Amino acid sequence: MLEGRLIVLVEDDRIVGASLVQRLTLEGAEVQWHRHMTRALPAIRTPRLPIDAVVCDIRLPDGTGEELFQTLLRTTAPPPFLFITGQADVAQAVRLIRSGAVDYITKPFEMKGFLEKLATILQPRETRGLLEQTGISRQARAVDRQAAEAADRDSPLLILGQHGLGKARLARLIHAASDRRAAPVVTRDAFRDPVDGDELARAADQTGEGTLLIVGIGRLPAEAQDRLSGLLRGAAFRLIGTAGMRLPERVQAGGFRADLHDHLSAHAILVPPLGARPEDAVWLAGRLFDRLNAGRRSGLAAATEEAIRLHDWPGNGREMRARIARGIEAAEGPLILPSDMFPEQAALPDLRPLSDVRDAAERAHIRGALGRTGGQVAEAARLLGISRTTLWEKMQKLGL
Repeated sequence: MLEGRLIVLVEDDRIVGASLVQRLTLEGAEVQWHRHMTRALPAIRTPRLPIDAVVCDIRLPDGTGEELFQTLLRTTAPPPFLFITGQADVAQAVRLIRSGAVDYITKPFEMKGFLEKLATILQPRETRGLLEQTGISRQARAVDRQAAEAADRDSPLLILGQHGLGKARLARLIHAASDRRAAPVVTRDAFRDPVDGDELARAADQTGEGTLLIVGIGRLPAEAQDRLSGLLRGAAFRLIGTAGMRLPERVQAGGFRADLHDHLSAHAILVPPLGARPEDAVWLAGRLFDRLNAGRRSGLAAATEEAIRLHDWPGNGREMRARIARGIEAAEGPLILPSDMFPEQAALPDLRPLSDVRDAAERAHIRGALGRTGGQVAEAARLLGISRTTLWEKMQKLGL
């Protein structure tokens, strides 16, 4: 029932905790057991792998389960919580459920009832082939769910997002999880090389029944767009295109065929910027550190993780990779310090100009609103209490 699931257990009672760990492990789950809130908080907030559920006692030696959950809510979207509570704490558990926790179980309880309740809060794993690719945040999991759904379709797909977010990698994952995976995925990158109609025709022939991936599809010249539109009629291949956030502007300006855009955007995935997903930034930093470190350093300092969380990440994942590599090279001790990854901050004066602080705050806030609305500018403007025109102007000014 729990095969392959990652469960975090927060329980200070050694007897109860050991019993739950033993049974959950027998059911096939991987269990991380923490006895204190201070240990559980960073493990849940920035895990190395997505957590399927948290089983948490209400009363802990250094706080309460409610404090743990509310602290997580301020910075991230917590995984499903199942609280363990005594009769005296039922009102508190009910209050937590209203705050977003999923369920609770009262002591004493039978193991069968506990397992049944835990099973009800777990999200289905139909998307298993593509999970854990984009991040651990709610926005990242939504991208992974959409990618899994896209793998089950044959219709053209548009993947939107800023540079450095791994859009082409996501397209290849979708192909690898689809029924077309036995056929090739053929890529043409309009950012690197000019792609004309003849080149697209040759690529379509090479693709056969596979996937034709066009990186930077918005950069195709008009002649290539016309040729692609014709190739799509009765095509054996599947088309996946990637583009930046300004493709709709190109359509409005007449630089990209509206019918081709409509055909592509009927099924679209928007990858939110890394700066709008601080928990994913810390998660990605840990993954890249493990990949690049080769045993040279022991890890990232806590202050470095906080600096990663606060950084805007205009270069997204590419910038993260470069900064992690720089930090590994520059660190003099076992831990990577903020100055190792962000040396430019050491050269800054203690007080930044107020305009810089204001712009950075507005940039982060707008990114957060766009991440929450899936890139819908009108909805983000409503959340921010400004007009759509004002939001567009601010996005242009701040480079978003």
